[in-house]
Amino acid sequence: MEADIASQAVGIGTNTDFSLLSLFLRADIIVKSVIIILILCSVYSWAVIIEKFRLFKKINKSSEEFEEEFWNSKSAEAFYNNMPKNIQDPMTLVFQNAMEGLLKKKSKSNLSERMSTLLENGIEKQMVKIEKGFTFLATVGSTAPFIGLFGTVWGIMNSFQSIAISRNTSLAIVAPGIAEALFATALGLLAAIPAVVAYNKFNTDAKKYSQKLENFSKRFLTII
Repeated sequence: MEADIASQAVGIGTNTDFSLLSLFLRADIIVKSVIIILILCSVYSWAVIIEKFRLFKKINKSSEEFEEEFWNSKSAEAFYNNMPKNIQDPMTLVFQNAMEGLLKKKSKSNLSERMSTLLENGIEKQMVKIEKGFTFLATVGSTAPFIGLFGTVWGIMNSFQSIAISRNTSLAIVAPGIAEALFATALGLLAAIPAVVAYNKFNTDAKKYSQKLENFSKRFLTII
């Protein structure tokens, strides 16, 4: 490791290229690994963010359409019999699963209690699907700054070792290593901030949608 640092220190004073690519290429294997991990986390976070943004936009619209059609129908059973196949709307699936469970059992005893259980299980199942990916966003938001900080500390250690080996306290010796270290910190924040904001937003949206499903279930139970 000291040999690598020494070789970096020899030519580092004349290297004034501080482009992002140059900072990455000059970094050692540890800092490079940190940078790659943070970039991958950021890319996947944005994939989750875009997917969830589209999902909530889609299901809010489809659930409103379902509720309007359902409450304007003649009966729940007639509406169920006329439902299309390949349903993706969570609220429609909650209703469909509850009706399937109800029609399978001929007994009318404890009807309201059984329907309540079926609806609750359906809501829980759909919310698990909707909240998939939330844990990753929360993890990135809480750990990415510390991963970046690790890269920063490692880069600063390399800078001090470069000073010790070259016996030169010139800023030209220290600056490149410090720049690489700060680059890791910046990437950590770049990955964490959108993840935290998105997690808070989607978590709130999920709670609102869960409440919407529960309200529908309560209204549905009153007409059984």
